[in-house]
Amino acid sequence: MYKLSTSDQIGQLLTARRKALGLTQAEVAARLGISQNRLSEIENQPGVLTVERLLALTGILGLEVGLQEHAQKIPAQGEW
Repeated sequence: MYKLSTSDQIGQLLTARRKALGLTQAEVAARLGISQNRLSEIENQPGVLTVERLLALTGILGLEVGLQEHAQKIPAQGEW
């Protein structure tokens, strides 16, 4: 399991996984139906990534996205 706390870490993970699978940006981009330039932008600036695209991309790379509660106290609505 990978614990990520920044969007940059998501980009690094996606890039590392793609390379570990021996896939080029062009190959993955074609499967996603986007340009290679757009995939490069996603890998380098993942803050522009939509949840829908993230789920599609992780599926292509054999990853899944999950959410887990922090051990920290969740603030009550009035504490936001």
